[in-house]
Amino acid sequence: MSFTNKAYLCKMQQELQLSDWLPTTNKEVKIRGWDSLDVILFSGDAYVDHPAFGPAVVGRILESYGLRVAIVPQPNVNDNLQDFEKLGTPNLFFAVTAGEMDSMVSNYTASKRKRDKDAYTPNGDKGFRPDYATTVYSKILKEKFPDIPVVIGGIEASLRRVTHYDYWSNTLKPNILTESGADLLVYGMGEQPLRELITLLQKGVQFDSIKTLKQTAYLSDFKEEVPENKQWEDIEIHSHEACLRDKKTFATNFKTIEQESNKVFGRRILQKVENKTLVINPPASTMTEKEIDASFDLPFTRLPHPKYNKRGPIPAFDMIKFSINIHRGCFGGCSFCTISAHQGKFIASRSKESILKEVDAVANMPDFKGYLSDIGGPSANMYKMKGKIQSICDKCIAPSCISPVICYNLDTSHKPLTEIYQAVDKHPKIKKSFIGSGIRYDLLVPEFNKNAEVKELEEYTEEVMTKHVSGRLKVAPEHTSDPVLKLMRKPSFSYFHTFKKTFDRINKMKRLNLQLIPYFISSHPACELEDMANLAAETKDMGFQLEQVQGFTPTPMTVATVIYYSGYHPYTLKKVYVSKTKKDRDEQHKFFFWYKRENFNWIKNTLQKVHRNDLIEKLLSTSNVYRKGKSQKKNNSDSNRIHKKSKQNKGYTSVLNKPKRKKR
Repeated sequence: MSFTNKAYLCKMQQELQLSDWLPTTNKEVKIRGWDSLDVILFSGDAYVDHPAFGPAVVGRILESYGLRVAIVPQPNVNDNLQDFEKLGTPNLFFAVTAGEMDSMVSNYTASKRKRDKDAYTPNGDKGFRPDYATTVYSKILKEKFPDIPVVIGGIEASLRRVTHYDYWSNTLKPNILTESGADLLVYGMGEQPLRELITLLQKGVQFDSIKTLKQTAYLSDFKEEVPENKQWEDIEIHSHEACLRDKKTFATNFKTIEQESNKVFGRRILQKVENKTLVINPPASTMTEKEIDASFDLPFTRLPHPKYNKRGPIPAFDMIKFSINIHRGCFGGCSFCTISAHQGKFIASRSKESILKEVDAVANMPDFKGYLSDIGGPSANMYKMKGKIQSICDKCIAPSCISPVICYNLDTSHKPLTEIYQAVDKHPKIKKSFIGSGIRYDLLVPEFNKNAEVKELEEYTEEVMTKHVSGRLKVAPEHTSDPVLKLMRKPSFSYFHTFKKTFDRINKMKRLNLQLIPYFISSHPACELEDMANLAAETKDMGFQLEQVQGFTPTPMTVATVIYYSGYHPYTLKKVYVSKTKKDRDEQHKFFFWYKRENFNWIKNTLQKVHRNDLIEKLLSTSNVYRKGKSQKKNNSDSNRIHKKSKQNKGYTSVLNKPKRKKR
């Protein structure tokens, strides 16, 4: 931890009392004068009392109902398990979450290698969060306290709420309730069901009788009747055992799961597993402005717990402490993304007043230098966007509002967002506010976004480029192949070309000298080696040497993961090509780095086998590279300029700037 950062934390924490954080030890419980606890929350993350950290939000909501709440962050599972017993038995229930990320995504890379760092642990230290953390914590608690209910939530529990493929074990797993032994699962963003659960318990309703709570799931005995709810319809999907027997059967389930999860009025999903029935109640309504504001207005200290002062900074906190989250949800529905499965398809936006209130709180932090790192959300530019006629949305079953085309009923106006940016920048202590969240560039292309006014899109793009970007604007076309993009639920790459023209024009007109940085994915279902070669050739022709690239990682509750495991598209049940072996995945990824000399012979041999000498010429011809470089200079295309120094810092070898060989 730097001296400045450490001094700042100490100063802030000295102005607060230890009791301003939720208690984490018996000593802290006694400071509050409590003789017992109502809820004890176990988390795979270090405790950061900030609205961007789910465990803190859960704890503060429970506290707001007058409950005595404690949190046990990153309990040790490798000793005598005293962390699970040190605070005793709660009066109501244990709450369990793996943290802000699925523990397997947190612990492993796309190639299944152990990560070197954990962003949610002090100093980035690894090894403080077990694999399958929700299951591990819940099993320990049920063994030690068999009569106390365990409620699980967070992204790991949420996305594993039904039969799912687990990439890291390469197995088809049942729902996480079956594996963990937990009593109730709260899926998605849990504020609404959590508030209702507490209200019922405080009215004296017995925990085991709470069966019709929206956005929750539980296991029922096979012979037990599922409680009636006159407002809900039921739909039964194929059993877990049937999914184990047949991959195509597993694929057919997902269409129902995704559609029901994204409906305004979803059906209750039932699934047989072993000798029980999994019951997934319909999702709650999209949070109102008042409801989402309430979550951000809770009395957070906005700081890590003082217990971490000597252990080092928490990387995830350092990344977001000067950022503002303005909305939740994403209507993109990308096939590889879990946002809509967890946060929902419909956008829940905060009020302008709530946003500016938080901006003021951040601006008055002692070490704030005037720069907000982000004003955004899952996608930066979806704030306040919703259906123009709600009754049309009420009947919709589409998983995406913008694929294959933008829904005619979707209000895609960027004006409210532009106004938020401008209001934030008027704050006397704000020197500059950056947009660090990913921007949906396709929503800024008039040819694609026909719902919006051309002038308005131009104004937003110019606002972002001139006032909210520091050197680089990052967007995510993901691929260049139209068939792959269609499966991804992303628009044609031709729209990226169109957006780049607008970007270059504004860049030149305003003399900004910005770079456009595109993100791409390799080894996505439907992507073959030749598609990656075409991607490399097309992006090279545009002047890019790709940096922001990743290999596809199958995670639960996505269309792409279902295809990866089963080989079938869940909506068409047609077979889809999937790159699965390490060799195939590594080879696809190599095409991103056509400019590395060690890849030249491999690229040449690979493309010769598929008779694509034209691509060999495009990718490996030095003269072609130099010609393109001169053309870029002539056209003054600043967004494509290659910065030799930054590439060397990242360990890349640039063909354009390759050193001359020394004579031996």
